Amino acid sequence: MRTPSRRLVAAVGTVAIAGAVPAAIVAGTGTASAAPTGAAKHVLLLSVDGLHQSDLAWYVKAHPHSALARLVHRGVDFTNASTTFPSDSFPGMIAQLTGANPGTAGVYYDDTYNRRYLAPGTTDCATAPRGTEIPWTEGIDRSQNPIALGAGQQLTAPALTALVTNSKQQTLDAKGALTSAILHMTGQPQSLLDPAALPVDPATCLPTYPHQYIRVNSVFDVAHSAGLRTAWSDKHPAYEILNGPSGNGIDDLFTPEINSVADSAGDDWSTDNALTEEYDSFKVAAILNEIDGRDHSGARKVGTPAIFGMNFQTVSTAQKLPTSDGLAGGYTSNGTPGPLLQRALGFVNGEVGAIVARIAKDGLTRSTTIILSAKHGQSPIDPAALRRVDDGAIIDALNAAWAKGHPSAKPLVSFSVNDDAMLLWLSNRSSTALSFAKNYLLTHSAPANRIGDAKGVDSTTVTRSGLTSIAVGTAADRLVGAPAGDPHAPDLIGIAQHGVVYTGGVKKIAEHGGAAADDRHVPLIVAGPGATAGRVVTTGVATTRIAPTILALLGLPAGKLDGVRLDGTRALPLR
Repeated sequence: MRTPSRRLVAAVGTVAIAGAVPAAIVAGTGTASAAPTGAAKHVLLLSVDGLHQSDLAWYVKAHPHSALARLVHRGVDFTNASTTFPSDSFPGMIAQLTGANPGTAGVYYDDTYNRRYLAPGTTDCATAPRGTEIPWTEGIDRSQNPIALGAGQQLTAPALTALVTNSKQQTLDAKGALTSAILHMTGQPQSLLDPAALPVDPATCLPTYPHQYIRVNSVFDVAHSAGLRTAWSDKHPAYEILNGPSGNGIDDLFTPEINSVADSAGDDWSTDNALTEEYDSFKVAAILNEIDGRDHSGARKVGTPAIFGMNFQTVSTAQKLPTSDGLAGGYTSNGTPGPLLQRALGFVNGEVGAIVARIAKDGLTRSTTIILSAKHGQSPIDPAALRRVDDGAIIDALNAAWAKGHPSAKPLVSFSVNDDAMLLWLSNRSSTALSFAKNYLLTHSAPANRIGDAKGVDSTTVTRSGLTSIAVGTAADRLVGAPAGDPHAPDLIGIAQHGVVYTGGVKKIAEHGGAAADDRHVPLIVAGPGATAGRVVTTGVATTRIAPTILALLGLPAGKLDGVRLDGTRALPLR
């Protein structure tokens, strides 16, 4: 579970970053397109959350005959690919499927704040105060207390209803029955979002769904408009944002809720790595049905989608959990994947192998191009670099310092999201307030704990609130390529010192969202029709270039993507 340190306080291209704030951290557009047009009938995109280029290289070297090694060797290997900043799942996935940087798409994280929108449930939109959380998370599912795997759909299969009373082992043993049951989940998850939990657009005084919030269209929009079938599988119903503004770009969207109850101990599917493997296997089952030309449930024959795919979570939880299933998470001191992460990589390899084998069995190898990448990496790789810092205490101290000089004012920080970067939305956006917040954070020291420390044991201190640099106001907008004064964008962006993870506990040893190479240096493989086997590209490329590449491979005009036109994003050179 990516549980960012986030706080609602008020009432209502380079990879390595150090020192001063750079002018911008946005994806490069690249050189002219070299992707063959119309080379494929199907493009399958596999995004492995947390996967570093170094992880893939290590696995391929250690397992030269593996499915992942075969995929790398029969395609183009872009060894210097970078995902977005912020390197969160939402902007990372949106980049791959729209070609747009976060500032262009208007999406900077899954859980943010918007100075223009109104709080959920607002009906008097003329006088209500502006500014509210934008929670594209499990918090907007219809099912709450407990959150259900089906996100509120009335699925009554015994395997699903038993989850709240199962032991972990019973849940693992029920994998087959759970897979059969959850595949009956709807392919239109917009219906699983609770309108009462959605932010309200002041222009219409109506709840805003995720697809109405994004500013750019997606490859699914373009393909659907061309009469091609589309499908996707991801971890929350809120990923219906990938439909694009049309709201109907994805014909079949399968989104079992990862942050739902998986056993009687209250674990969700991300708090134990074996449970995450089982969760990912549900989505793989959907992909296999789609390869066979059926919908994700396997019930209807609809034809293999032109664009389809899924994300894996197993590697991400193996990187973040200190231990799981008796195995140590993360990496060893020399950057080698530890035992839990090695198991997770082996799991993903096996699932990729099953997918490739099904493509071959169905006679689709010569018409299907596979793209493998990651929404984000994870930082730090080096366990000795870890410094866990309680950002809640920092925000409280900042608000208290502001209140001393402004006793009748609202808390200065309206909202924050901090994993291994710091994004703040302020209640007062004056130059005085922006400078105050920046200066306070850069002169504040905070206690921190290291890997192995018990909760409450702070064995070290970080200076500058754990940050190397801070951008505020228009400088923050420029940093993420946002329009000046964008109400979606944070007022303050802090670049974290390498190894700093903002958390009030000790349940994780790595995070993502930041600007470090560990956060952003991800693999990018394109294998199959249109891609030259065995080619290695070492020049830097951005994951935004995946979107126009998908369309080019299918013979669709990449220029129909808003992200391509606005950001100048080019397809990847595959020949």
